Amino acid sequence: MPIVTLPFVELVDRFGPVPDGVELDVWDVEAPHARPDEVAVTLLPFYFAGRHRWQYVHDLPELQLLQLPSAGYEHALPHAPGHAQVANGRGIHDDETAELAVGLALTSLREIAAFQTDRAAGVWDARVTRSLADRRVTVVGYGAIGAAIATRFEAMRCDVTVVARTAREQDGRQVHAFGELPTLAASTDVLVLITPLTDETERLVDADLLAALPDGALVVNVARGRVVDTDALVAELQRGRLSAALDVTEPEPLSAGHPLWATPNTVLTPHVGGNTDLSVPRTLELMRRQVTALAEGRPFENVVHA
Repeated sequence: MPIVTLPFVELVDRFGPVPDGVELDVWDVEAPHARPDEVAVTLLPFYFAGRHRWQYVHDLPELQLLQLPSAGYEHALPHAPGHAQVANGRGIHDDETAELAVGLALTSLREIAAFQTDRAAGVWDARVTRSLADRRVTVVGYGAIGAAIATRFEAMRCDVTVVARTAREQDGRQVHAFGELPTLAASTDVLVLITPLTDETERLVDADLLAALPDGALVVNVARGRVVDTDALVAELQRGRLSAALDVTEPEPLSAGHPLWATPNTVLTPHVGGNTDLSVPRTLELMRRQVTALAEGRPFENVVHA
């Protein structure tokens, strides 16, 4: 009987009925599975690291699908077994991450964090801040999360431009190519990063691109820290020319004494874009569909490597 493994008891308890001929099992990939020859689908834990764990995955000869709970998959492909398909968590974190992107922008522009510091100090300073409405927002990365982010900024009455690896028409929007970024940057008030981390996007936002942004522009990163040249960003922040609102950094977590702990005009959250109370139910929705596909012999969803 094919086994589908989930990393936590809670997920198995909340899963509900499974198709005939499929068994659910709890496996956190901290030790070899007791019945490796029967495991067909494995959902990795939400935070997964350690080469010894990957060996346990490789030891599953009948594994058909390795399911990631994250939209990003660059961390898994080099270690995934060649005989299994790999699927990402596309659709799980769209709303969560889009909410945070807008929230980070508002926190920075409306100085929400600074007002809380004033509160702690007993200071009442009703100063003028910047509105998000009417800002020119460039969203870099136009997958499912990028589209969700663009829609939300449009709802905030922003002028939104979207950018991806290739230029195209999609969802009624003109998608610009990465090569157009230097030109687009010159008229960008808020640069939002949600592109996957690839060889092409590593340090896509380098010193030259940051320099092309106008004075006072805001960089919002909900993608991966390595999409940005951190040293170049720190230099711009220390000069006070740009602002940043970051959910991801390089390195991550930040080391003690790293400049980003103290740069001005900076809002920082600890990579929580996909970490809300929606994560578990959305993950279960996807896994139920994957289990049904397994039982019915249909293709799996979200396959990024076959």
